[in-house]
Amino acid sequence: MTDARPKRPPRPPAARRRGAPPSAIRRLPLASLRVFVAVAEHLSFTRAADALGVTVSAASMQVHALEQYLRIALFKREGRQVALTVEGSLLLPKVRSGLCALEQALDETRAERGAGPLRLTMLSSFLSQWLLPRLSAFAELHPRIDLQIHTGAEIVDFARTGMHAGIRFGAGQWPNVHSDKVLDEWLVPVCRPSLLRKHGPVANADDLKRYRVMHSTSEPWSAWLFEDVATEFWPSSGIAFDDSLAIIRATAAGQGLALARWSLVADEVRDGHLAVASPRALKFARAYYFVCPPALLRLEKLDVFRRWLVDQGARFGPPGGLTKPA
Repeated sequence: MTDARPKRPPRPPAARRRGAPPSAIRRLPLASLRVFVAVAEHLSFTRAADALGVTVSAASMQVHALEQYLRIALFKREGRQVALTVEGSLLLPKVRSGLCALEQALDETRAERGAGPLRLTMLSSFLSQWLLPRLSAFAELHPRIDLQIHTGAEIVDFARTGMHAGIRFGAGQWPNVHSDKVLDEWLVPVCRPSLLRKHGPVANADDLKRYRVMHSTSEPWSAWLFEDVATEFWPSSGIAFDDSLAIIRATAAGQGLALARWSLVADEVRDGHLAVASPRALKFARAYYFVCPPALLRLEKLDVFRRWLVDQGARFGPPGGLTKPA
């Protein structure tokens, strides 16, 4: 008599039943991938080995092992010259992205345990002129939160750089990030108080003729004169700067009249080093935003800093409403 009951499928190995990773993942050559990225970035086994702190032969062996694993050549070697093959060029951005994502995942786990600093990126002008005077208050409130701050004008890739969050200056529309407005921005004419007493306030282009006018590519006078913040140009005459901090320093030294962002000069005006030379302030189309990957909002230290920063921004008034950093 034949047993008509269906046969049970064979049980998977115990390790697989417990959710253990497939053998391919267990054998993933992470060390070789790291060396591959270094050699590809330096196009030199010697420089890559120096950067990684290993010997040249060790770096070469790791790349050779990876090529054996993939069964393709990743580099073309001609003496000491090294170049990526087509396959290597296609693989590089994927490996770099994967390693960065893995590193960020580990950093997030450490951050959730309270380990490691909170890494932030922002404009150097914003850090120097607005945030630094307020950071001592944050340190007093949260002494166990260490900050590491990177400055630069470029928009960083959070996954690639390992940054947790940033303060960006713009319209507030960036893909794949959470954003909170920190503060609005205005453009105001400023100069030394002694110059203002000598030449008087300004309201139009004719008034500017009484001053030695200084120009900035990021805060052009055309924006204030014509209320068109989209009009930016490099002037053909007069002293000009492409650095917001430099023009503020030159103005404080008495070199002329400048159009400046209010967030960068408010403390200087409050302390009497600079004076606002016109009652007319132009609200800028751009503002400052706190941004971060949405997944990182659950990190306690990031959320603490985010809430504190937004509160500080709410305390910061427009031109005419000077307040001390709190």
